Formats: sequence, structure tokens, C-alpha cells
Amino acid sequence: MMSVSIAEAIREAAQILRQGGVPDARREAGSLLEHVIERDRTFIITHAEDLITREKQQSFRECVARRAEGEPLQYITGRQAFFGLDFEVTKDVLIPRPETELLVETALTLVDKGTAAPYICDVGTGSGCIAVALLHENQRATAVGIDLSIEGIQVARRNAVRHSVAARVSFLVADCLSALGRGKPMFDLVVSNPPYVAASALDGLQREVRDHEPRLALTAGVDGLTIIRRLLLESEAFVKAGGHLLIEIGFDQGQAVERLIDRTSWKFLDIHQDLQGIPRIVALQKTTS
Repeated sequence: MMSVSIAEAIREAAQILRQGGVPDARREAGSLLEHVIERDRTFIITHAEDLITREKQQSFRECVARRAEGEPLQYITGRQAFFGLDFEVTKDVLIPRPETELLVETALTLVDKGTAAPYICDVGTGSGCIAVALLHENQRATAVGIDLSIEGIQVARRNAVRHSVAARVSFLVADCLSALGRGKPMFDLVVSNPPYVAASALDGLQREVRDHEPRLALTAGVDGLTIIRRLLLESEAFVKAGGHLLIEIGFDQGQAVERLIDRTSWKFLDIHQDLQGIPRIVALQKTTS
């Protein structure tokens, strides 16, 4: 194997990725090379003629082959940025999405208006990105993260340590709110990015999502609303009067979710739209009655 320069390696990789149907092939090739040689984008641009060691070249080619087969970039590099923080991700957790940052922004607005030391529950915590981002932004908050996946919880714990919030968060392996016992109002805020893809829509997802991300974190029931129904029912007993419930939903679920809300328990505040103008975050407030 002949030694090649950074520029040549990226050129060759981009071609392979394009043939594999990967969008933004050149950018993704650059990201994979950054990961392999442990340098940032600026280094890659300014050292384009530097030669890569044969060992790194082999490692890079293996990563490129995985990406060309459809494996998400984030699972290959083990990282994803979310809310300005760098998170560890593995195949056991959903890859944090930009639209979920809206859930964090909305939550921060609500807790900043409320109690001085908010207690938050993140249902389906996955990588822990929502709970960790909230605690990183609000130094007085504490949280509990719940997930059905033991492996997912282990990733969340490591992310809490990584961002110095581990002392303020506990993690539970559980199915929704069931492990918290008989309901008593304890949380100022319950947040969730639940599985919401309808079973019938799975085949239409990008191959990166459909074939690689954990099915448990993607889909829930025929209509995708199974966990959302449970959240609306179960959260009622655990949210304090005047507290809030925030749920991320699918692009076409706004009206269906609105119909599921028990207006005697919850005041409907809004469905916040993401940057594409898609209804994304359902915001409810627990009634005082």
C-alpha cells in the first residue's frame, strides 16, 4: 500500500461514499479522516499534502467502507454534538437530532420561569443528551433519566460524567414511569423524546436510521403513539401542580396527540415548531385542580 496524502485520501474516500449513495460525501470523508488521525478540520485543510501512515490509511479505508454500507457516521466515530456539547453515542442509543434541541430550549424557558431548583424526569433518556444538556445549562436543576435499555443507561452515565453533571442526575432502567412506584407529584418537569415512528413508516426511513439505530428507540405501535399515550396518562401522577410535560412528536402527529390530552389534568400550551416549521414539541402544564 502506497502512502497517500490527506487530500488524496479524502478524494478517494469521497468517490467511494458517493458510489455508496452517501450525501455530502466529501464532508463525511473529511469527518471520518478527522476521527482516524485525531485532528480537526482546520488541520486537514492546512496540511492537505501531509502523508498518512499506512496504518491510519488502512483504518480510514475500513471506516469509509462501513459508512458506504450505510452505517451512520456517528456510530463509526462514537460522537455527536448536541446543544453545544460533545456526546458519546453507540449503536445502543438513538443519535441526538438537531430538532430535539428545541425540546431542551423549551424546557429551559419553562424551568427558568419556575422553581429555583427544578427536578426533571427524562423518559427514554438514551444517550442522556436531554437530561445532561438541561443540567449543564441550569446549575440548580437535578434530574432522573429513565430508559428500558441497560446499555443505553451506561452510555448516559458516561455522558453525565463527561459533562460534570453526574452528581445531579440518577439513572433508572425502567419502562416509562413504572419504576417510580405509586404516583406522587415530585417533578417540576417531565421531558421525553419517545419512540414515535409508526410501524408502517419504518421501511420508508433512511437506511442509516432503519438498519442501524435501535428499533426500541424508534417505533412504538402501529400508529407510533403507544408511548406518547402512556406518557400522557402516567405523567399526570408525578408532575406537580403547575409543572410541565414536554413531548417530542412526529411531523404528522400534532392533531392526533392533541386529541389524546386529558384537559381536566393538563392545560394545552402549544405545539412548538422546529426550524423547518414542523410541529415538534407538545407543551402541557399540569392543572392545579
